Amino acid sequence: MKYTTLKKSELKVSEIGLGTNAVGGHNLFQNLKEADGIDFVREALNNGVNFIDTADIYGLGRSEELVGEVIKEFNRNDIVIATKGAQHWSPDGSVRTDNRPKYLREAVEKSLQRLQLDFVDLYYLHFPDNETPFTESIGELARLKKEGKIRAIGVSNVSIEQLKEANAHGDISVLQSPYNMLDRSAEAELLPYCVENNISFIPYGPLAFGLLGGGFTKNTTIDSQDWRNSIPLFQGEQFQQTLETVDKLKEVAAQKETSLPNLALAWLLAQEGVDAVIPGGKRKERILENIHASEIILSKLEITMISDILRNN
Repeated sequence: MKYTTLKKSELKVSEIGLGTNAVGGHNLFQNLKEADGIDFVREALNNGVNFIDTADIYGLGRSEELVGEVIKEFNRNDIVIATKGAQHWSPDGSVRTDNRPKYLREAVEKSLQRLQLDFVDLYYLHFPDNETPFTESIGELARLKKEGKIRAIGVSNVSIEQLKEANAHGDISVLQSPYNMLDRSAEAELLPYCVENNISFIPYGPLAFGLLGGGFTKNTTIDSQDWRNSIPLFQGEQFQQTLETVDKLKEVAAQKETSLPNLALAWLLAQEGVDAVIPGGKRKERILENIHASEIILSKLEITMISDILRNN
């Protein structure tokens, strides 16, 4: 496993991290087994993955609780925990985005309680509420950083204009945004800005939410309650076209003597500005496969070959 240090921080993270939206994320996935989620996190930590990504909205706090239970078994100083806040849920199940300083402070404290930690290494503003000025929301996170409750500040799901506003005082260490072989929209503005402004870019959905896992076919159906139904890549004709592209990428992976998921992760790590990736999953067997992606080096010819396939998608 290779390690890197996130920008504007002292956080040394494994290039292959772990996304945990399916660890206790009962509001996102159906029929999750919590024991499997616990084993998933434990297996990652036992195999050199030290960068664990969660959020308070995953399972309405349940993901953080499960992650917190597992990390007690390990040396806290060896683990980098990232979580996110700004999704304010009510007892009736309704959720609204809330960037107000008062709420963010409450959200950080509750996350710390669920994770059973004194501080969180990286805290993201999960979504902008399009009402609260970033000077207020990021300003509050900066105060929490000075207080030692968080070590680095990130933002997620923002436009380029919002990113610039959030980073007006240079407080942002990490941007988390969708980016993978099948969705390269971040390359237009977000990724270049991060490179120019010393911000680590960490893609979410690095395996296109399963499409680059290689297991989908034209006959695959997704549970009607699965949140991925809202993603264009999974819809209608685009889904069929995407699978054709995936088949071509599988051929490149075979030539490289690796798997499609590892090719996809290695391709991301080869992009300037991308410091780590956080593939998710439900089964611990996936961990042992993913960690090998850190060792794959793509040649210029292979990157060009992949670019040609993606360009024609």
